[in-house]
Amino acid sequence: MDTQLKYRDIIKSILQKCAQYRAALPDDYNSQVLFDDERGNYLVLDIGWNGDKYLHATPIHLNLIGNKIWIQYDDTEEGIAADLLEAGIPKEDIVLGFRHPKVRQHTGFAVA
Repeated sequence: MDTQLKYRDIIKSILQKCAQYRAALPDDYNSQVLFDDERGNYLVLDIGWNGDKYLHATPIHLNLIGNKIWIQYDDTEEGIAADLLEAGIPKEDIVLGFRHPKVRQHTGFAVA
């Protein structure tokens, strides 16, 4: 199977599980997954009410660029990288895009 197709399927599965978990929390907001295969964008979107405050947030944003998964934003406790590794994605195919390029070389993940 093509690496990009395989990674797409893994990303979608992980994000769907994350959204289901977040939706089960006792807050009054919805977690949705947004997939744009053509442009390689994958998001979890939280939308609704958190007490008296309106919530519209993107706790997870991934991009599939070439054969690498870029974590652009991750506001989860455990870290989405752990889920990707557990699903069989090698560290050299994961880029921590939210880390400054000078720091990435020290993370153990891909630099670009």
